[in-house]
Order: sequence, then structure tokens, then C-alpha cells
Amino acid sequence: MENTENSNEEIHFDNRLDLSQLKNAAETIKAELGKVIIGQHEFVELLLVNLLSNGHVLIEGVPGIAKTITAKLFAKSIQTGFSRIQFTPDLMPSDVLGTSIFNMKTASFEFKKGPIFSNVVLIDEINRAPAKTQSALFEVMEERQITLDGNKYAMDDPFMVIATQNPLEQEGTYALPEAQLDRFLFKINVSYPSTAEEVLILKSHHDRKMNLPLDQINPVLTIENLKKFKKQVQEIRIEDKLFDYIAQLVEKTRNHPYLFLGASPRASIAIMNSSKAFAALAGRDFIIPDDIKKTLVPVLGHRIILSPEREMEGMKPETVIDMIVKSVELPR
Repeated sequence: MENTENSNEEIHFDNRLDLSQLKNAAETIKAELGKVIIGQHEFVELLLVNLLSNGHVLIEGVPGIAKTITAKLFAKSIQTGFSRIQFTPDLMPSDVLGTSIFNMKTASFEFKKGPIFSNVVLIDEINRAPAKTQSALFEVMEERQITLDGNKYAMDDPFMVIATQNPLEQEGTYALPEAQLDRFLFKINVSYPSTAEEVLILKSHHDRKMNLPLDQINPVLTIENLKKFKKQVQEIRIEDKLFDYIAQLVEKTRNHPYLFLGASPRASIAIMNSSKAFAALAGRDFIIPDDIKKTLVPVLGHRIILSPEREMEGMKPETVIDMIVKSVELPR
């Protein structure tokens, strides 16, 4: 009879990459945020994966559930530049990107950089601004540069946009165009806390007295280490059969009867890159199918569009993604 006494023991494996520093840094960031943020473990992990994958993240949820404060605290845990832009209906593209100003002394125009020129940029309520201002982010999010008056201005590395938005059903919001949504690696839906978590939130606020949440967080990750960790993530191994698995999953979104619009090759690349980050956070230098599955809802949820009939029925993109996962055979 098989001995099952050690069946729950952790499986050990040999890595060709030393991911211990990366894993320890991630755990330290989680611990720092845990001083203030109650619950939201998946939210924080997705922010870490996004950071290591060199992506941008869109956070959606009703007001008052700590979307903005979590993004601020996450940015403070990294020893890097930070800026916040509050999007409003009267915000102009130049308020985000910057503008050329005539210098009387030199009799020439000088470019004054806007708040987008930072390392971690928090854009609050991105869907409060009209399409013209939203479109100003297209180039900077994809190519990490802006072009103004024929001149190109590059962003410093790292560069990460964390955008929050209120649900589109709320008054005074503008839906982001598909082309802009596609530039976000993840869309994270943040829900209300459980009753037990809300009790802990109340106790945390009571114990903190008048101290600001930002004062509780210490920077723990340097830019140099972040750059090193991002290079390590790119070295994570992925077998050919997992390339096929990702391609099959994405291809299914393009011909699914419940979908009006499927995912692009950019989604396939996003799944691969974020799967590498999930593997690295687990201390592995190779991807497994579970890493890929973890990425599917945050990567595909905002990239696929339900058919009008299914949308009227109240179906969610997550439901179709689950159907697709069950229809594709796991690689052996």
C-alpha cells in the first residue's frame, strides 16, 4: 500500500535561476501593504505580476473600496518616482503630456514635461475624461514615449500606469475605446470586502488614529533590483506545448458563438509574460498550466466583447473564459 504520510510535503525542484531575492522582495511588499490594506491579496499579487511583466493595469470598482489608496501604497513600496493625475471632464491632453512654452530669454520653445513623466503614474478615474484626453495615452503606454512638435521624449525605466475607473453604469463616465483597453496588461475588478474584512478595516482605522496610511509604508524595492528581477522573469522557461496551449485558448475567443470580438495576438503575449511572472513569484523558473490559467480573466476579461444577445442576458466575460478553459485540453 502506498505511503501517504508525506503526500502533503512541498515538492522541491532545482532552478537554474536564483529567484530567492525576487520572491523575498515580493513577500516584503505584500507585508508592507498588509499593514494598511485588509484582504485584497489577489489584487496585490496582480499588481506585482504587472510590475514584473512591464505592463499597465486598469482597476475597476465602486468608489470607496481602496482602489486609489492601494495603488498609492504599492507605488510607495518601490523606491521610484510617483505622480498622480486626477482625470476630469475638462482635462486636456497637454495637462497630461506637457506642452511647449516660449522662453523669452532664449527666443525658443522649451518643452515642459507633464505629470505622465514619472516611473509609477496613478491615473484616478480615467473614464471621467473625454476620448480626446484618453487617446493621449495611446503612444506613451505602448511605446513608452511621446511625440510632440516633431520631437520624441522617452519615459524613464521603469514606467507603469495604474489607472482606476468607476463602473460604466455610473453617471458622467466615458467608456474607454477598445484600442486603449488593449494596452492594459490587466483589468482588475475590485469588489466589496467581506463582513469579517470590513470589521478588520474598522479596527485598523481605529488603531491608526490620525496617522496617514502612506506614513505606515516603507520603500523596500530599489529600481536596480526591480530591473534585475524583470530580466530574470524574461528568462523563465516555457515549453512548446504551452505555447500551443496559450494560442489555442486565445484562438477560441475569436470563433466562440457567445463573443462578438475575440482577443488579439497582444493578448497572447500578455498571457505568456504574466505567466512567467506568476511562475517567478512561486519560485519556479518554468511555467506550468496553472500559471497560464491565473492570467486568463485579468488579461482577457477587458479584451473580449460579448455578443449583444449574451450581454442582454447578463452573461459575464468570466463565464465565457471559463467555458473556453474547459474546452481546451490541458497539455501533458
